[in-house]
Amino acid sequence: MNTNNRPDLSQSTAKQITDPPIADDVVLNDSEAAETKNASDASDEHHPSATMQLSDDDFADNVSEEDKATIKKVAEDDNLSKPKSYASILVEQVIDAKETFNRSAGSLFTSAFTAGLEIGTSLFVILAAYALLSQLIPAESSHYAVVLSSLLYPIGFIIVVIGQSLLFTEQTSLLSLPVLNKIEPIHKLLRLWGIVILGNLAGGCLFAVLGVGLGLKMGLYTSAHLDVYAQHVLGFEWWVIFGSAILAGWLMGVAAWLVTSARDTISRIVLVTLITGTIGFLGLHHSIVGNIEVFSALIYGSSVGVLNYLIFLAVVLLGNTIGGVVFVAVLKNRTFLYDIEKIKAEAHHLR
Repeated sequence: MNTNNRPDLSQSTAKQITDPPIADDVVLNDSEAAETKNASDASDEHHPSATMQLSDDDFADNVSEEDKATIKKVAEDDNLSKPKSYASILVEQVIDAKETFNRSAGSLFTSAFTAGLEIGTSLFVILAAYALLSQLIPAESSHYAVVLSSLLYPIGFIIVVIGQSLLFTEQTSLLSLPVLNKIEPIHKLLRLWGIVILGNLAGGCLFAVLGVGLGLKMGLYTSAHLDVYAQHVLGFEWWVIFGSAILAGWLMGVAAWLVTSARDTISRIVLVTLITGTIGFLGLHHSIVGNIEVFSALIYGSSVGVLNYLIFLAVVLLGNTIGGVVFVAVLKNRTFLYDIEKIKAEAHHLR
């Protein structure tokens, strides 16, 4: 979702905002005028106009000149006071995904490994909160303690998104867009997914060993609390876990879409909090957080076996992938293509 430091996609090189008029009764001397000009230039440098030109390199080789012109037209987004256009969001995601495809394997793995570590902070805080709540809430109502502590779920996701690390479920739909638009081959996508998943899982497992283990030594929670949270995600039939993972993958794809649509950091934090908070509140299955939950119980608890862990991981990864790709990327991309076809038809009709 690496959108925080890039301008909106369809930026025009022409200056969009003119300097404010100076009142007739105000006269600037030469030094004041120079300072005003320098401030204006600095403002232009740090606050670029809202749109920029797409280059032909951003399109697949088989895209016609007519289609390129049409896509540039629908992706125009030159008004900061209005929400980004649908096409602008999609095109921005495609370009960001292309940049990810061009990163080295070492860079991808390191970023994904970092995301695996960072997302572990969610479980760390959740477990500490659950341990406290379980002392206040009667044992027969312990489910409420699990639900309430799960509201802290967004913490790790906010760190990942704002820190621009690579998280598999966030990137699932994003990275498939260049393939859907025939800009990148599918084998490169599978390689990329493999690197990101491996990095996320490795980082998550390391956090489980060190971070969760530290929490145990500090007395923030016990191994029994780890078992409770592991069973919170494992205690279902496999097809229920699979369906839940699809829904979680869909919501994470929606989160990626909404974060790209936002123009400022505060809005991104709010959106991530709402979407991932929903996932935590409902107890939906997220592969990377779930990996840490179940692996922690595997090494420190007593209710999880290696086979349980591996089956769970395979089912949830598949479900998250389907949810992100089919229910977000394919449908959003298809809607964009319908818009393109409509504009082309209208243009031909006017000729």
